[in-house]
Amino acid sequence: MPLLAEVLAEQRAETHYPVMWPLPGPVESFLVRRGELAAWVAELGGRVVGHVAVSDPGDELGPLWAPATGGAPLGEVSVLFVGSAARGSGVGGLLLDTAVAWIRERGLAPVLDVAEVNDRALAVYRHRGWEEVTRTRLSWLPDDAGDLILMALPSVRPDASVGQDRPVADGVHDGRRHSFMPDPATMAVPEVVRSLAGD
Repeated sequence: MPLLAEVLAEQRAETHYPVMWPLPGPVESFLVRRGELAAWVAELGGRVVGHVAVSDPGDELGPLWAPATGGAPLGEVSVLFVGSAARGSGVGGLLLDTAVAWIRERGLAPVLDVAEVNDRALAVYRHRGWEEVTRTRLSWLPDDAGDLILMALPSVRPDASVGQDRPVADGVHDGRRHSFMPDPATMAVPEVVRSLAGD
């Protein structure tokens, strides 16, 4: 846990994630959320460089995703961050794909929330096919964070370039195909994506 806390603190200045800093409580309470279902870390060269967790979104936000998920049970990507040294290497995408695969294997609908101020993360999610469901303001959100944007990942999207449906995980967005696989010749690929929940 201390290594994850160090990576979280190190990347915060560049990403503004989490939006409340310093955290109002112990960092462990941020990293391991109430309702957490699964969690993973990515390691490069034996060092922890990223983390993702999936949680049950609970009653506060859960109903707000219903218009996009048809009331299906939800799996929320509740924590996702990558250390600065690993940013752009594909680690974040690999962690996100790991969480989404776990969510879908259990028949849950993938959802997440992101503060409007986290424009880089928001752009990545949109690029990867996540769609905005709604925006809300929560009392704990700092004024300069903007709205909390709730997003869902549809199970299939039409791919106009080939005239058929393709899974979003294959990189379909706005009718264009995109490759999210890192090029091993130019990018560091994690040796390990390790489950923290023993799953």
